[in-house]
Amino acid sequence: MTVVEMGIPAVRSGRPSLDGRPDTPYLLDRFGRVGRDLRVSITEKCSLRCTYCMPEEGLPEIPRHELLTADEIVRLVTLAVEELGVREVRFTGGEPLMRRDLEQIIAGCHEHVPDTPLAMTTNGVGLAHRAYDLAAAGLHRVNVSLDTVDRVDFATLTRRDRLDSALAGIRAARAAGLTPVKVNAVLMRQTLAGAPDLLRWCLDEGCELRFIEEMPLDADHEWARANMVTAAEVLEVLGARFELSETSRADPSAPAEKWLVDGGPATVGVIASVTRKFCDSCDRTRLTADGMLRSCLFSDQEFDVRQPMRSGADNHELATLWRGAMWQKAAGHGIDAEDFSPPERTMGAIGG
Repeated sequence: MTVVEMGIPAVRSGRPSLDGRPDTPYLLDRFGRVGRDLRVSITEKCSLRCTYCMPEEGLPEIPRHELLTADEIVRLVTLAVEELGVREVRFTGGEPLMRRDLEQIIAGCHEHVPDTPLAMTTNGVGLAHRAYDLAAAGLHRVNVSLDTVDRVDFATLTRRDRLDSALAGIRAARAAGLTPVKVNAVLMRQTLAGAPDLLRWCLDEGCELRFIEEMPLDADHEWARANMVTAAEVLEVLGARFELSETSRADPSAPAEKWLVDGGPATVGVIASVTRKFCDSCDRTRLTADGMLRSCLFSDQEFDVRQPMRSGADNHELATLWRGAMWQKAAGHGIDAEDFSPPERTMGAIGG
């Protein structure tokens, strides 16, 4: 099996350089951005096989001894909040619900950083059975990936007939108080015509819908800009059925541009990651399920925090490593560059 098939970069960097970095505790990069939004992938496993994310057979399994434990995740999240200035934490995968100790992870983080919002990105499959326990553990809200409410299209896109479970999970999340429930839909040609139906469903269910431009992070490497559905296209399709009026972006670091639907108060968001990139205001820092620090979805530069932690590094050493990793962050994802090539890891291996 090759490194590319494993979705792991061929070169993992050691200790990052801090040359020229100001003396600040925060996750500052060379372009003045500060990482305050931590994305923590906790597994590579998923219950679905979305074509823009996973290969049909799923990702190769991370060896158990390489996967961060619940206690290690809690330690790193606590460090990020208490010493590095992180203000929000979101757990991702793969599919976070595939970890049996998810409630333990949430509870541990909530105990150590009780004032920090804890969120989760999920496909919703099986969430109906765990929503109340997750809320009791300290989870604040969920983002649910749902691209269509058409059962045939859902099964085709995800390679699984699990729409009913996903919808039940969304409703259970709302009932458990994991709100606001945000629904993320990746823009695809085969589901574009159904975008108004998805918006109607979200409006009726009290969910915040956000359409996301497909990014070159698919496992099959079939993404092509010429075939990508753009934000402008989905707005045109939605505009044929709803009256949309653009609103200002309250948080400059928030990726979604919002439109009032039929005069509001409900909104629909569009995250134009490709055609209207927002790299200059990105405030994310990432931790993979196998303990690698990443400053950007599209960078193959990773810094191993698992090995130093298991070798006895104290929090000061780990914090210094993390600061150095973010100091190396590139100016942008580079999708428009002629020499652009997608990262070795896919979205499912990095964490959304």
